[in-house]
Amino acid sequence: MTPLPSDIEIARDAQLRSPLDVAQDMGIDTAQLEPYGHHVAKVDLSTIDQLADRPQAKYVVVTAVTPTPFGEGKTTTAVGLAQGLAKEGHSPVLALRQPSLGPVFGIKGGAAGGGYSQVVPMEVLNLHLTGDFHAVTAAHDLLAAMVSNHLHHGNELGIHTVEWRRVLDINDRALRAIIEGNGGPMDGVTRQSGFDITAASEVMVILALATSLADLRERLGRIVVGWTKAGEPVTAEDLKAAGAMAVLLRDALKPNLLQTLEGTPALIHTGPFGNIATGNSSVVADRIGSRAGDFLVTEAGFAADMGAERFFNVKCRAAGLTPDAAVVVVTVRALKAHSDRFQVKLGKELPAEMLAEGPADVEAGAPNLRKHLSIIRSFGVQPVVAINAFPTDHDSEHEVIRRIATEEGARVAVSTHVAEGGQGARELARVVAEACEEETSFTPTYELSDPLATKIEKIATGVYGADGVSFEPAARRALEQYTERGYGELPVLIAKTQMSLSHDPNLKGAPTGWTLPIREVRLAAGAGYVYALAGSIMTMPGLSKHPGAERIDLDEQGNVVGLF
Repeated sequence: MTPLPSDIEIARDAQLRSPLDVAQDMGIDTAQLEPYGHHVAKVDLSTIDQLADRPQAKYVVVTAVTPTPFGEGKTTTAVGLAQGLAKEGHSPVLALRQPSLGPVFGIKGGAAGGGYSQVVPMEVLNLHLTGDFHAVTAAHDLLAAMVSNHLHHGNELGIHTVEWRRVLDINDRALRAIIEGNGGPMDGVTRQSGFDITAASEVMVILALATSLADLRERLGRIVVGWTKAGEPVTAEDLKAAGAMAVLLRDALKPNLLQTLEGTPALIHTGPFGNIATGNSSVVADRIGSRAGDFLVTEAGFAADMGAERFFNVKCRAAGLTPDAAVVVVTVRALKAHSDRFQVKLGKELPAEMLAEGPADVEAGAPNLRKHLSIIRSFGVQPVVAINAFPTDHDSEHEVIRRIATEEGARVAVSTHVAEGGQGARELARVVAEACEEETSFTPTYELSDPLATKIEKIATGVYGADGVSFEPAARRALEQYTERGYGELPVLIAKTQMSLSHDPNLKGAPTGWTLPIREVRLAAGAGYVYALAGSIMTMPGLSKHPGAERIDLDEQGNVVGLF
Protein backbone atom coordinates (compact mmCIF):
# COMPACT_ATOMS: atom_id res chain seq x y z
CA MET A 1 0.00 0.00 0.00
CA THR A 2 1.41 3.38 -1.03
CA PRO A 3 0.90 5.90 1.77
CA LEU A 4 -1.07 9.02 0.95
CA PRO A 5 0.73 12.35 0.90
CA SER A 6 0.02 14.51 3.94
CA ASP A 7 -3.21 16.51 4.00
CA ILE A 8 -1.36 19.78 3.51
CA GLU A 9 0.64 18.38 0.57
CA ILE A 10 -2.57 17.23 -1.12
CA ALA A 11 -4.26 20.56 -0.45
CA ARG A 12 -1.31 22.57 -1.75
CA ASP A 13 -1.36 20.68 -5.07
CA ALA A 14 -5.05 21.44 -5.64
CA GLN A 15 -6.11 23.62 -8.56
CA LEU A 16 -8.60 25.94 -6.90
CA ARG A 17 -11.43 27.64 -8.71
CA SER A 18 -12.31 31.28 -8.26
CA PRO A 19 -15.00 31.73 -5.57
CA LEU A 20 -16.88 33.80 -8.17
CA ASP A 21 -17.15 30.70 -10.36
CA VAL A 22 -18.17 28.55 -7.37
CA ALA A 23 -20.88 31.07 -6.49
CA GLN A 24 -22.20 31.14 -10.05
CA ASP A 25 -22.63 27.35 -9.91
CA MET A 26 -24.80 27.93 -6.84
CA GLY A 27 -26.92 30.55 -8.58
CA ILE A 28 -25.53 33.30 -6.35
CA ASP A 29 -25.00 36.71 -7.90
CA THR A 30 -21.35 37.68 -7.57
CA ALA A 31 -22.51 41.07 -6.26
CA GLN A 32 -23.50 39.16 -3.11
CA LEU A 33 -19.86 38.17 -2.45
CA GLU A 34 -17.19 39.94 -0.42
CA PRO A 35 -13.80 38.43 -1.43
CA TYR A 36 -11.24 37.57 1.24
CA GLY A 37 -8.02 36.91 -0.62
CA HIS A 38 -8.04 34.79 -3.76
CA HIS A 39 -10.05 31.73 -2.71
CA VAL A 40 -12.49 32.73 0.06
CA ALA A 41 -15.53 35.01 0.04
CA LYS A 42 -18.18 36.14 2.48
CA VAL A 43 -21.78 35.64 1.29
CA ASP A 44 -24.19 38.47 2.03
CA LEU A 45 -27.33 37.52 3.95
CA SER A 46 -29.52 39.06 1.26
CA THR A 47 -28.72 35.90 -0.71
CA ILE A 48 -31.34 34.09 1.39
CA ASP A 49 -34.07 36.25 -0.15
CA GLN A 50 -32.43 36.20 -3.57
CA LEU A 51 -32.66 32.39 -3.71
CA ALA A 52 -36.04 32.06 -1.98
CA ASP A 53 -37.94 31.04 -5.13
CA ARG A 54 -35.60 28.17 -5.99
CA PRO A 55 -36.48 24.54 -5.12
CA GLN A 56 -35.58 23.18 -1.69
CA ALA A 57 -32.53 20.91 -1.67
CA LYS A 58 -32.54 17.47 -0.08
CA TYR A 59 -31.21 18.02 3.45
CA VAL A 60 -28.67 15.43 4.66
CA VAL A 61 -26.93 15.40 8.04
CA VAL A 62 -23.77 13.38 8.65
CA THR A 63 -23.35 11.92 12.14
CA ALA A 64 -21.57 8.86 13.56
CA VAL A 65 -21.38 6.11 16.13
CA THR A 66 -19.95 7.02 19.53
CA PRO A 67 -16.46 8.36 18.77
CA THR A 68 -13.21 6.77 19.80
CA PRO A 69 -10.19 8.96 20.67
CA PHE A 70 -9.21 8.91 16.99
CA GLY A 71 -12.54 10.12 15.55
CA GLU A 72 -14.44 8.24 12.88
CA GLY A 73 -14.17 10.65 9.96
CA LYS A 74 -17.48 12.53 9.87
CA THR A 75 -15.97 15.59 8.22
CA THR A 76 -14.06 13.62 5.60
CA THR A 77 -17.21 11.60 4.92
CA ALA A 78 -19.34 14.74 4.56
CA VAL A 79 -16.80 16.21 2.13
CA GLY A 80 -16.47 12.92 0.25
CA LEU A 81 -20.25 12.54 0.04
CA ALA A 82 -20.63 16.03 -1.43
CA GLN A 83 -17.93 15.25 -4.00
CA GLY A 84 -19.52 11.87 -4.72
CA LEU A 85 -22.91 13.50 -5.32
CA ALA A 86 -21.24 15.85 -7.79
CA LYS A 87 -19.68 12.86 -9.57
CA GLU A 88 -23.19 11.40 -9.83
CA GLY A 89 -24.41 14.51 -11.67
CA HIS A 90 -25.99 16.38 -8.76
CA SER A 91 -25.37 19.95 -7.59
CA PRO A 92 -24.46 19.54 -3.91
CA VAL A 93 -23.56 22.20 -1.37
CA LEU A 94 -21.58 21.42 1.77
CA ALA A 95 -22.08 23.24 5.10
CA LEU A 96 -19.55 22.70 7.90
CA ARG A 97 -18.31 24.29 11.12
CA GLN A 98 -15.09 26.28 11.23
CA PRO A 99 -12.17 24.77 13.20
CA SER A 100 -11.15 26.26 16.53
CA LEU A 101 -7.53 27.39 16.84
CA GLY A 102 -7.22 25.70 20.25
CA PRO A 103 -7.46 22.14 18.91
CA VAL A 104 -5.46 23.05 15.77
CA PHE A 105 -2.47 24.02 17.88
CA GLY A 106 -3.28 21.39 20.48
CA ILE A 107 -3.90 17.73 19.73
CA LYS A 108 -7.16 17.26 17.82
CA GLY A 109 -6.10 18.87 14.56
CA GLY A 110 -8.24 20.83 12.14
CA ALA A 111 -11.64 20.32 10.60
CA ALA A 112 -10.96 20.57 6.88
CA GLY A 113 -11.40 16.86 6.20
CA GLY A 114 -8.53 14.65 5.12
CA GLY A 115 -6.79 12.97 2.21
CA TYR A 116 -8.62 13.66 -1.05
CA SER A 117 -11.79 14.76 0.74
CA GLN A 118 -10.85 18.18 2.07
CA VAL A 119 -12.10 21.74 2.06
CA VAL A 120 -9.51 24.14 0.67
CA PRO A 121 -7.51 26.28 1.10
CA MET A 122 -6.90 24.19 4.22
CA GLU A 123 -4.30 26.47 5.83
CA VAL A 124 -6.68 29.43 5.62
CA LEU A 125 -9.60 27.36 6.89
CA ASN A 126 -7.68 26.04 9.90
CA LEU A 127 -5.94 29.33 10.76
CA HIS A 128 -8.25 32.33 11.32
CA LEU A 129 -10.25 32.09 8.04
CA THR A 130 -12.06 35.46 7.89
CA GLY A 131 -11.76 36.25 11.58
CA ASP A 132 -15.22 35.12 12.72
CA PHE A 133 -13.85 33.42 15.85
CA HIS A 134 -11.97 36.58 16.79
CA ALA A 135 -15.17 38.59 16.40
CA VAL A 136 -16.98 36.19 18.73
CA THR A 137 -14.12 36.44 21.24
CA ALA A 138 -14.21 40.25 21.11
CA ALA A 139 -18.00 40.46 21.47
CA HIS A 140 -18.06 37.98 24.35
CA ASP A 141 -15.22 39.67 26.22
CA LEU A 142 -16.68 43.13 25.63
CA LEU A 143 -19.72 41.99 27.57
CA ALA A 144 -17.47 40.56 30.31
CA ALA A 145 -15.62 43.88 30.50
CA MET A 146 -18.90 45.78 30.79
CA VAL A 147 -20.05 43.49 33.60
CA SER A 148 -16.83 44.17 35.52
CA ASN A 149 -17.08 47.86 34.75
CA HIS A 150 -20.66 47.98 36.04
CA LEU A 151 -19.59 46.35 39.31
CA HIS A 152 -16.69 48.78 39.65
CA HIS A 153 -18.94 51.80 39.21
CA GLY A 154 -21.41 50.93 41.95
CA ASN A 155 -23.50 48.00 40.63
CA GLU A 156 -26.65 50.01 39.95
CA LEU A 157 -28.45 46.90 38.65
CA GLY A 158 -27.79 45.02 41.89
CA ILE A 159 -25.94 42.08 40.34
CA HIS A 160 -25.52 39.46 43.06
CA THR A 161 -24.06 36.53 41.11
CA VAL A 162 -22.15 36.72 37.80
CA GLU A 163 -22.27 33.77 35.40
CA TRP A 164 -20.51 35.36 32.42
CA ARG A 165 -16.87 34.28 32.09
CA ARG A 166 -14.33 35.28 29.47
CA VAL A 167 -13.23 33.31 26.39
CA LEU A 168 -10.09 32.74 24.33
CA ASP A 169 -9.57 30.63 21.20
CA ILE A 170 -6.41 28.95 22.49
CA ASN A 171 -6.05 25.92 24.76
CA ASP A 172 -4.68 27.25 28.05
CA ARG A 173 -5.40 25.33 31.26
CA ALA A 174 -3.93 28.13 33.41
CA LEU A 175 -6.96 30.29 32.58
CA ARG A 176 -9.65 27.86 33.72
CA ALA A 177 -9.87 29.54 37.13
CA ILE A 178 -8.66 33.08 37.74
CA ILE A 179 -9.05 35.94 40.21
CA GLU A 180 -9.89 39.19 38.45
CA GLY A 181 -9.47 42.67 39.85
CA ASN A 182 -6.49 41.43 41.88
CA GLY A 183 -4.84 44.82 42.18
CA GLY A 184 -5.58 48.22 43.62
CA PRO A 185 -8.95 50.01 43.93
CA MET A 186 -8.72 51.19 40.30
CA ASP A 187 -8.32 47.63 38.98
CA GLY A 188 -11.92 46.53 39.41
CA VAL A 189 -13.86 44.38 41.87
CA THR A 190 -11.97 41.31 43.07
CA ARG A 191 -13.87 38.12 42.31
CA GLN A 192 -13.31 34.58 41.09
CA SER A 193 -13.89 33.90 37.40
CA GLY A 194 -12.25 32.04 34.51
CA PHE A 195 -11.94 31.49 30.77
CA ASP A 196 -13.62 29.06 28.39
CA ILE A 197 -12.55 28.35 24.83
CA THR A 198 -14.30 30.58 22.28
CA ALA A 199 -16.19 27.64 20.75
CA ALA A 200 -17.92 27.21 24.12
CA SER A 201 -19.19 30.81 24.17
CA GLU A 202 -22.93 31.40 24.11
CA VAL A 203 -22.17 34.14 21.58
CA MET A 204 -20.89 31.45 19.20
CA VAL A 205 -24.17 29.53 19.50
CA ILE A 206 -26.15 32.72 19.02
CA LEU A 207 -24.21 33.35 15.81
CA ALA A 208 -24.96 29.79 14.71
CA LEU A 209 -28.70 29.90 15.44
CA ALA A 210 -29.50 33.48 14.39
CA THR A 211 -31.67 33.72 11.27
CA SER A 212 -30.94 37.37 10.46
CA LEU A 213 -29.07 40.43 11.69
CA ALA A 214 -32.18 41.56 13.57
CA ASP A 215 -32.53 38.14 15.19
CA LEU A 216 -28.83 38.24 16.16
CA ARG A 217 -29.30 41.63 17.83
CA GLU A 218 -32.36 40.44 19.73
CA ARG A 219 -30.65 37.24 20.92
CA LEU A 220 -27.59 39.15 22.13
CA GLY A 221 -29.83 41.40 24.21
CA ARG A 222 -31.41 38.36 25.90
CA ILE A 223 -28.08 37.01 27.21
CA VAL A 224 -28.28 36.58 30.99
CA VAL A 225 -24.95 37.56 32.57
CA GLY A 226 -26.04 37.12 36.19
CA TRP A 227 -28.81 37.41 38.75
CA THR A 228 -29.90 39.88 41.41
CA LYS A 229 -30.33 38.84 45.02
CA ALA A 230 -34.07 38.56 44.38
CA GLY A 231 -33.42 36.08 41.55
CA GLU A 232 -34.12 38.48 38.69
CA PRO A 233 -32.01 38.04 35.52
CA VAL A 234 -29.56 40.75 34.45
CA THR A 235 -29.13 40.84 30.68
CA ALA A 236 -26.75 42.26 28.12
CA GLU A 237 -29.56 44.65 27.18
CA ASP A 238 -29.72 45.86 30.78
CA LEU A 239 -25.99 46.62 30.58
CA LYS A 240 -26.46 48.41 27.23
CA ALA A 241 -23.84 46.09 25.71
CA ALA A 242 -25.86 44.21 23.08
CA GLY A 243 -25.73 46.92 20.41
CA ALA A 244 -21.93 47.13 20.41
CA MET A 245 -21.72 43.33 20.41
CA ALA A 246 -23.94 43.22 17.31
CA VAL A 247 -21.65 45.73 15.59
CA LEU A 248 -18.65 43.46 16.22
CA LEU A 249 -20.55 40.46 14.84
CA ARG A 250 -22.22 42.07 11.82
CA ASP A 251 -19.74 40.70 9.27
CA ALA A 252 -19.19 37.46 11.18
CA LEU A 253 -22.85 36.55 10.58
CA LYS A 254 -22.12 36.22 6.85
CA PRO A 255 -21.14 32.64 5.89
CA ASN A 256 -17.76 31.91 4.31
CA LEU A 257 -17.66 30.35 0.83
CA LEU A 258 -14.84 27.89 0.14
CA GLN A 259 -14.65 24.72 -1.96
CA THR A 260 -13.63 21.09 -1.78
CA LEU A 261 -10.60 19.68 -3.56
CA GLU A 262 -12.93 18.89 -6.47
CA GLY A 263 -14.53 22.34 -6.59
CA THR A 264 -17.76 21.53 -4.76
CA PRO A 265 -19.18 24.60 -2.94
CA ALA A 266 -18.56 24.61 0.82
CA LEU A 267 -20.13 27.08 3.26
CA ILE A 268 -17.98 27.20 6.41
CA HIS A 269 -19.54 29.04 9.30
CA THR A 270 -19.48 29.13 13.12
CA GLY A 271 -18.10 26.47 15.44
CA PRO A 272 -20.19 25.78 18.56
CA PHE A 273 -18.76 23.38 21.14
CA GLY A 274 -20.24 19.90 20.84
CA ASN A 275 -20.67 19.15 24.55
CA ILE A 276 -22.44 22.16 26.05
CA ALA A 277 -23.66 23.77 22.82
CA THR A 278 -25.32 22.68 19.59
CA GLY A 279 -22.21 21.37 17.80
CA ASN A 280 -23.60 22.37 14.39
CA SER A 281 -22.77 24.92 11.71
CA SER A 282 -24.97 27.96 11.17
CA VAL A 283 -28.63 28.29 10.29
CA VAL A 284 -27.94 31.07 7.77
CA ALA A 285 -25.42 28.88 5.91
CA ASP A 286 -28.00 26.10 5.69
CA ARG A 287 -30.73 28.49 4.55
CA ILE A 288 -28.47 29.66 1.72
CA GLY A 289 -27.20 26.19 0.86
CA SER A 290 -30.68 24.68 0.89
CA ARG A 291 -31.62 26.81 -2.14
CA ALA A 292 -28.24 26.82 -3.90
CA GLY A 293 -28.16 23.19 -5.06
CA ASP A 294 -30.16 19.98 -5.09
CA PHE A 295 -28.46 18.47 -2.03
CA LEU A 296 -27.30 20.20 1.15
CA VAL A 297 -24.86 18.08 3.15
CA THR A 298 -24.03 19.16 6.69
CA GLU A 299 -22.33 17.57 9.69
CA ALA A 300 -23.36 17.37 13.35
CA GLY A 301 -20.68 17.14 16.04
CA PHE A 302 -19.82 13.89 17.81
CA ALA A 303 -22.39 11.06 17.54
CA ALA A 304 -26.13 10.75 16.95
CA ASP A 305 -26.87 11.12 20.67
CA MET A 306 -25.02 14.45 20.76
CA GLY A 307 -24.76 16.65 17.65
CA ALA A 308 -27.51 14.91 15.68
CA GLU A 309 -29.96 15.08 18.58
CA ARG A 310 -29.32 18.82 18.80
CA PHE A 311 -29.49 19.15 15.02
CA PHE A 312 -32.97 17.62 15.04
CA ASN A 313 -34.35 19.14 18.26
CA VAL A 314 -32.76 22.60 18.18
CA LYS A 315 -31.20 23.57 14.84
CA CYS A 316 -33.96 22.26 12.56
CA ARG A 317 -36.52 24.11 14.67
CA ALA A 318 -34.53 27.35 14.39
CA ALA A 319 -33.86 26.93 10.67
CA GLY A 320 -37.34 25.80 9.69
CA LEU A 321 -35.80 22.97 7.64
CA THR A 322 -36.77 19.30 7.58
CA PRO A 323 -34.06 16.62 7.14
CA ASP A 324 -34.42 13.98 4.43
CA ALA A 325 -31.70 11.52 5.49
CA ALA A 326 -28.99 10.99 8.10
CA VAL A 327 -25.64 9.33 7.37
CA VAL A 328 -24.17 7.40 10.31
CA VAL A 329 -20.41 7.06 9.85
CA VAL A 330 -18.87 3.90 11.26
CA THR A 331 -15.41 2.40 11.16
CA VAL A 332 -14.24 -1.11 11.85
CA ARG A 333 -11.89 0.17 14.53
CA ALA A 334 -14.72 2.05 16.27
CA LEU A 335 -16.89 -1.05 16.63
CA LYS A 336 -13.87 -3.05 17.79
CA ALA A 337 -13.24 -0.35 20.42
CA HIS A 338 -16.88 -0.58 21.53
CA SER A 339 -16.47 -4.32 22.01
CA ASP A 340 -14.48 -3.33 25.13
CA ARG A 341 -11.90 -5.94 24.20
CA PHE A 342 -9.13 -3.45 23.41
CA GLN A 343 -7.50 -0.48 25.13
CA VAL A 344 -7.48 2.54 22.79
CA LYS A 345 -5.75 5.74 23.91
CA LEU A 346 -5.23 9.05 22.15
CA GLY A 347 -1.62 9.51 21.07
CA LYS A 348 -0.91 5.76 21.19
CA GLU A 349 -0.78 3.31 18.30
CA LEU A 350 -3.72 0.96 17.87
CA PRO A 351 -3.03 -2.45 19.47
CA ALA A 352 -1.65 -4.88 16.89
CA GLU A 353 -4.35 -7.44 17.69
CA MET A 354 -6.99 -4.81 16.91
CA LEU A 355 -5.70 -4.57 13.34
CA ALA A 356 -5.92 -8.33 12.81
CA GLU A 357 -8.95 -9.74 11.01
CA GLY A 358 -11.68 -9.95 13.63
CA PRO A 359 -15.31 -10.01 12.48
CA ALA A 360 -16.32 -11.34 15.92
CA ASP A 361 -14.85 -8.22 17.53
CA VAL A 362 -16.86 -6.05 15.13
CA GLU A 363 -19.98 -8.03 16.03
CA ALA A 364 -19.28 -7.51 19.73
CA GLY A 365 -19.24 -3.75 19.24
CA ALA A 366 -22.30 -3.70 16.99
CA PRO A 367 -24.84 -2.73 19.71
CA ASN A 368 -23.44 0.80 19.56
CA LEU A 369 -24.21 1.05 15.83
CA ARG A 370 -27.65 -0.48 16.34
CA LYS A 371 -28.45 2.08 19.04
CA HIS A 372 -27.40 5.05 16.89
CA LEU A 373 -29.54 3.78 14.02
CA SER A 374 -32.50 3.53 16.39
CA ILE A 375 -31.84 7.14 17.48
CA ILE A 376 -32.04 8.32 13.87
CA ARG A 377 -35.23 6.32 13.26
CA SER A 378 -36.78 7.80 16.42
CA PHE A 379 -36.81 11.17 14.61
CA GLY A 380 -38.58 9.69 11.58
CA VAL A 381 -35.51 10.16 9.36
CA GLN A 382 -34.01 7.65 6.92
CA PRO A 383 -30.62 6.31 8.16
CA VAL A 384 -27.71 5.42 5.88
CA VAL A 385 -24.63 3.63 7.22
CA ALA A 386 -21.36 4.87 5.70
CA ILE A 387 -18.47 2.49 6.29
CA ASN A 388 -15.42 4.76 6.33
CA ALA A 389 -12.92 2.25 5.00
CA PHE A 390 -9.32 2.01 6.17
CA PRO A 391 -6.50 0.05 4.45
CA THR A 392 -6.25 -2.17 7.55
CA ASP A 393 -9.90 -3.28 7.28
CA HIS A 394 -10.90 -6.74 6.12
CA ASP A 395 -13.79 -7.66 3.83
CA SER A 396 -15.23 -10.00 6.46
CA GLU A 397 -15.44 -7.07 8.88
CA HIS A 398 -17.25 -4.90 6.36
CA GLU A 399 -19.69 -7.74 5.74
CA VAL A 400 -20.60 -7.81 9.42
CA ILE A 401 -21.43 -4.10 9.31
CA ARG A 402 -23.42 -4.53 6.08
CA ARG A 403 -25.47 -7.31 7.65
CA ILE A 404 -26.14 -5.33 10.83
CA ALA A 405 -27.23 -2.27 8.87
CA THR A 406 -29.56 -4.39 6.74
CA GLU A 407 -31.05 -6.04 9.82
CA GLU A 408 -31.74 -2.58 11.22
CA GLY A 409 -33.49 -1.46 8.04
CA ALA A 410 -30.76 0.95 6.99
CA ARG A 411 -29.05 1.38 3.65
CA VAL A 412 -25.28 0.90 3.70
CA ALA A 413 -22.26 1.69 1.53
CA VAL A 414 -18.49 1.38 1.80
CA SER A 415 -16.71 4.67 1.10
CA THR A 416 -13.05 5.17 0.19
CA HIS A 417 -13.27 8.94 -0.13
CA VAL A 418 -10.06 9.66 1.81
CA ALA A 419 -7.94 7.78 -0.71
CA GLU A 420 -10.06 8.38 -3.82
CA GLY A 421 -12.06 11.55 -3.24
CA GLY A 422 -15.50 11.79 -4.82
CA GLN A 423 -14.92 8.71 -6.96
CA GLY A 424 -14.56 6.64 -3.80
CA ALA A 425 -17.85 7.98 -2.43
CA ARG A 426 -20.06 7.37 -5.46
CA GLU A 427 -21.70 4.27 -3.98
CA LEU A 428 -22.47 6.24 -0.82
CA ALA A 429 -23.82 9.12 -2.90
CA ARG A 430 -26.19 6.81 -4.78
CA VAL A 431 -27.44 5.21 -1.58
CA VAL A 432 -28.01 8.60 0.08
CA ALA A 433 -29.88 9.87 -2.98
CA GLU A 434 -32.14 6.80 -2.81
CA ALA A 435 -32.79 7.35 0.91
CA CYS A 436 -33.77 10.96 0.26
CA GLU A 437 -36.58 9.77 -2.01
CA GLU A 438 -38.18 7.84 0.85
CA GLU A 439 -41.09 9.28 2.78
CA THR A 440 -40.03 10.89 6.06
CA SER A 441 -42.06 11.74 9.14
CA PHE A 442 -39.70 14.05 10.99
CA THR A 443 -40.66 14.23 14.66
CA PRO A 444 -38.61 15.93 17.41
CA THR A 445 -38.10 14.13 20.72
CA TYR A 446 -40.29 16.50 22.70
CA GLU A 447 -42.80 19.29 22.36
CA LEU A 448 -41.67 22.77 23.35
CA SER A 449 -44.71 22.93 25.61
CA ASP A 450 -43.43 19.98 27.68
CA PRO A 451 -42.03 20.90 31.11
CA LEU A 452 -38.25 21.35 31.11
CA ALA A 453 -37.72 18.26 33.30
CA THR A 454 -39.88 16.19 30.94
CA LYS A 455 -37.80 17.30 27.95
CA ILE A 456 -34.63 16.19 29.71
CA GLU A 457 -36.21 12.86 30.65
CA LYS A 458 -37.39 12.24 27.08
CA ILE A 459 -33.87 12.77 25.71
CA ALA A 460 -32.31 10.60 28.43
CA THR A 461 -34.69 7.68 27.97
CA GLY A 462 -35.70 8.02 24.32
CA VAL A 463 -32.31 8.93 22.85
CA TYR A 464 -29.58 7.79 25.26
CA GLY A 465 -31.35 4.67 26.52
CA ALA A 466 -31.31 5.55 30.23
CA ASP A 467 -33.83 4.07 32.64
CA GLY A 468 -34.55 7.52 34.02
CA VAL A 469 -33.10 10.77 35.35
CA SER A 470 -32.06 11.80 38.86
CA PHE A 471 -32.05 15.56 39.52
CA GLU A 472 -29.94 17.11 42.26
CA PRO A 473 -31.95 19.55 44.43
CA ALA A 474 -30.12 22.54 42.93
CA ALA A 475 -31.03 21.35 39.43
CA ARG A 476 -34.70 21.01 40.42
CA ARG A 477 -34.71 24.52 41.87
CA ALA A 478 -33.13 25.95 38.73
CA LEU A 479 -35.75 24.28 36.51
CA GLU A 480 -38.50 25.75 38.65
CA GLN A 481 -36.88 29.19 38.59
CA TYR A 482 -36.41 29.20 34.82
CA THR A 483 -40.01 28.13 34.30
CA GLU A 484 -41.25 30.89 36.60
CA ARG A 485 -39.14 33.44 34.70
CA GLY A 486 -40.74 32.49 31.37
CA TYR A 487 -38.05 30.17 29.97
CA GLY A 488 -40.06 26.95 30.31
CA GLU A 489 -40.82 26.53 26.60
CA LEU A 490 -37.19 26.66 25.46
CA PRO A 491 -35.49 23.58 23.99
CA VAL A 492 -33.05 21.69 26.22
CA LEU A 493 -29.53 20.36 25.78
CA ILE A 494 -27.72 17.86 27.98
CA ALA A 495 -24.01 18.46 28.50
CA LYS A 496 -22.31 15.11 28.86
CA THR A 497 -19.34 13.11 27.65
CA GLN A 498 -19.18 12.31 23.94
CA MET A 499 -17.32 9.06 24.63
CA SER A 500 -20.40 7.10 25.69
CA LEU A 501 -24.13 7.05 25.11
CA SER A 502 -24.33 7.54 28.87
CA HIS A 503 -22.79 10.17 31.18
CA ASP A 504 -19.92 7.78 32.03
CA PRO A 505 -17.13 7.61 29.40
CA ASN A 506 -16.20 4.14 30.64
CA LEU A 507 -19.55 2.63 29.61
CA LYS A 508 -18.99 1.39 26.06
CA GLY A 509 -21.32 -0.07 23.45
CA ALA A 510 -25.00 0.53 24.23
CA PRO A 511 -25.24 0.52 28.03
CA THR A 512 -28.50 -0.36 29.75
CA GLY A 513 -29.74 -0.28 33.34
CA TRP A 514 -28.39 3.16 34.22
CA THR A 515 -29.79 6.49 35.38
CA LEU A 516 -28.69 9.89 34.08
CA PRO A 517 -27.61 12.19 36.96
CA ILE A 518 -28.29 15.91 36.45
CA ARG A 519 -26.22 17.93 38.92
CA GLU A 520 -26.85 21.41 37.56
CA VAL A 521 -29.04 23.27 35.06
CA ARG A 522 -28.03 26.52 33.36
CA LEU A 523 -29.72 29.02 31.08
CA ALA A 524 -28.52 30.18 27.67
CA ALA A 525 -31.28 32.73 27.12
CA GLY A 526 -29.68 34.41 24.12
CA ALA A 527 -29.04 31.14 22.32
CA GLY A 528 -32.52 30.09 23.32
CA TYR A 529 -32.15 26.91 25.34
CA VAL A 530 -31.66 25.49 28.82
CA TYR A 531 -28.80 23.06 29.32
CA ALA A 532 -28.40 20.40 31.97
CA LEU A 533 -25.00 19.19 33.15
CA ALA A 534 -24.48 15.45 33.54
CA GLY A 535 -20.93 15.05 34.78
CA SER A 536 -17.95 17.37 34.52
CA ILE A 537 -17.46 19.04 31.13
CA MET A 538 -14.12 20.65 30.24
CA THR A 539 -14.74 24.01 28.53
CA MET A 540 -11.07 25.12 28.40
CA PRO A 541 -8.82 22.33 27.09
CA GLY A 542 -5.15 22.17 27.94
CA LEU A 543 -2.17 21.43 25.73
CA SER A 544 -0.51 18.01 25.67
CA LYS A 545 3.16 17.52 26.50
CA HIS A 546 3.98 17.85 22.80
CA PRO A 547 1.17 19.91 21.21
CA GLY A 548 0.73 20.37 17.49
CA ALA A 549 2.08 23.91 17.79
CA GLU A 550 5.59 22.45 18.20
CA ARG A 551 5.45 21.10 14.64
CA ILE A 552 3.88 24.06 12.85
CA ASP A 553 6.22 26.54 11.16
CA LEU A 554 7.01 28.42 7.96
CA ASP A 555 9.54 27.26 5.37
CA GLU A 556 11.95 29.54 3.49
CA GLN A 557 9.25 30.35 0.91
CA GLY A 558 6.77 31.34 3.61
CA ASN A 559 4.63 28.19 3.25
CA VAL A 560 3.00 26.63 6.30
CA VAL A 561 4.56 23.31 7.28
CA GLY A 562 3.63 20.76 9.94
CA LEU A 563 -0.10 21.43 9.69
CA PHE A 564 -1.36 17.83 9.47
